[in-house]
Amino acid sequence: MLELIAAFAVGIVALCLIAKIIAIPARLLWKFITNSIVGAVLLALVKLFLPKVAINILTALIAGVFGIPGVLAVVVYSYF
Repeated sequence: MLELIAAFAVGIVALCLIAKIIAIPARLLWKFITNSIVGAVLLALVKLFLPKVAINILTALIAGVFGIPGVLAVVVYSYF
């Protein structure tokens, strides 16, 4: 009976470790997706009000990866 309890405890610990390892990349993926959506929407809004800002592959990549700070960097770069 003690061996069954020990095996069950080891299995639970192993499942917790596996879940933790899988959750970290999922969290990073979710953060990247939200940054991309927010960056794209803000870049489109900025383009409506500030026509000098160019939307190209580089500016879309910067806005997508960095989100709000990326859009601010693109605006600052476009005007200075």
